[in-house]
Amino acid sequence: MRVGVVGATGAVGRVLLEVLDQRSFPITELRAFASSRSQGHLVHCGSRQVVVQELRKDAFDGLDFVFFDASDSVSKEWVPDAAKAGAWVVDNSGAFRMESDVPLVVPEVNGHVLEARLLRRSSLQARERIFAGPNCSTVQLSLPLQVLQARWGLRRVVVSTYQSVSGAGTKAMEELRSQLEDRLKGKVPPAPEAFPHEIAFNTIPQIGKFRSDGSTSEEAKIIEESRKILGLPGLRISTTAVRVPTLHGHSESVNVELENTFELSEVRAAMAACPGIC
Repeated sequence: MRVGVVGATGAVGRVLLEVLDQRSFPITELRAFASSRSQGHLVHCGSRQVVVQELRKDAFDGLDFVFFDASDSVSKEWVPDAAKAGAWVVDNSGAFRMESDVPLVVPEVNGHVLEARLLRRSSLQARERIFAGPNCSTVQLSLPLQVLQARWGLRRVVVSTYQSVSGAGTKAMEELRSQLEDRLKGKVPPAPEAFPHEIAFNTIPQIGKFRSDGSTSEEAKIIEESRKILGLPGLRISTTAVRVPTLHGHSESVNVELENTFELSEVRAAMAACPGIC
């Protein structure tokens, strides 16, 4: 497969390259793209070393897959070009997640939408080769919810997320490291830039911008995306999103009310049988 990765020098892009190598993805050609600041830098995918390129109009010619791990603005500008060039596009930004004609996919939950497009691949329009990846907290939430919905039905969901700084990117991770170092040395860190408050030895109950109802954009994403992935537009779901001072790892506390009676042993067995749930 001929593969392109947009945002290859960022925190998510670097992990994607690691995952492609770990899964022995059959890559015959790999192109890495980033901003002009990173042009000429080197990135690695296993033993493969790739020179980073800047995006341009013919950048995607001949590629089979293009993964976007960049900002919403970059995806909005360049995802359509990649699809028009004939590639299957997986976009991990928020640019297309809630577009009605773009599937929002967690393969273990709604992978059938991928299969349906694949069966029609010879007649697809460019837009139909675009797939969106959900918000990181939505992904890990949707798997157990799908298990419960399929067996017992969902009546109500209350979820609290505790999200590491990696979710805010490389600069946020650097800011946490710097603030921790300053505080441990008894120094006052510079004013924060990545977050509204200092994150070292702190928790911030705000991820994203506040909305008119007092919730944040992150909390709204979890609600709206979960409903779309599960195919439950009326699902009663409430969220709280908190940023915590760790570099990696998101945690969630989920309280679920089910439609039908259940035994805990049956729930545990169903969870254990689901791919992706340890």
